[in-house]
Amino acid sequence: MILIGSGVGLFCLIYFFGQTIPPKSTTPPPAEAGAPGNKPETIDIKAILASSKEQLTPSQQSYISQLESAVVRGDIKEQQIKVYKQMAAFWRDSAHLLLPYAYYSGMASKLENSEKSLTFAAHYFLEGLRQQPNPALKTWMAGEAKEMFEKALAINPDNDSTKIGLGSCYLFGNISENPMQGIQMIREVADRDTTNMFAQFMLGLGGLQSGQFDKAIERLIKVVAKEPKNVEAVIALAESYERKGDKENAVKWYTNSKQFFTEKEILQEIDARIAQLKK
Repeated sequence: MILIGSGVGLFCLIYFFGQTIPPKSTTPPPAEAGAPGNKPETIDIKAILASSKEQLTPSQQSYISQLESAVVRGDIKEQQIKVYKQMAAFWRDSAHLLLPYAYYSGMASKLENSEKSLTFAAHYFLEGLRQQPNPALKTWMAGEAKEMFEKALAINPDNDSTKIGLGSCYLFGNISENPMQGIQMIREVADRDTTNMFAQFMLGLGGLQSGQFDKAIERLIKVVAKEPKNVEAVIALAESYERKGDKENAVKWYTNSKQFFTEKEILQEIDARIAQLKK
């Protein structure tokens, strides 16, 4: 069973993101990653956008085509930014597909090149990639977030949240063969400012991901103490205890997490997990 908190995120991502992936090719699947001569799978964002567009009504397709043409014709940066924002708003509010929304928001932020717009878009990508089950899409999203975090740091090198975000791209996005590169960026902030819960949280998730459950628990305990309503931290803490083999504390924190949900299916899944741990 997947982590319940991730399951909630995955539900949203499958609803908004999943339908944008083009149908699988009938060609044979590639060999396993790591095999000699193998190249990592890459995402064709143009194919994803085209597949997304096919889901629209004829009138919606006409509208988005007009906006696409306006971007190509526009030779003034402000005009292009405006159109990208219009496209992003359409995909979010009318089409309800958040991958195209994220893409065009990112395009607008890169042109606008303000710290506020870049970090907003980058954090949106980061939040999505942490829950994204598709490895190629996860890596693409990490690359987009990384680019925007780097641009934001060039504007304001002292923004700790941006440093943590950039480190998290390396930690969770599979964009480097050395994930320690990301951990070091985050740890630099956490060691200097022990009250930075964003850094503690990301290091806790990193520990859970790498199987260092004691370290994950140490970080996540700090987060839930300061942010008791951080449901993702509570769920991650419960899973850390479970995977460590500490059933008593796992039950405690899964039970604690129930207060954040009203959906019957989610509560049933939590209860099933608790019952399994109590056997």
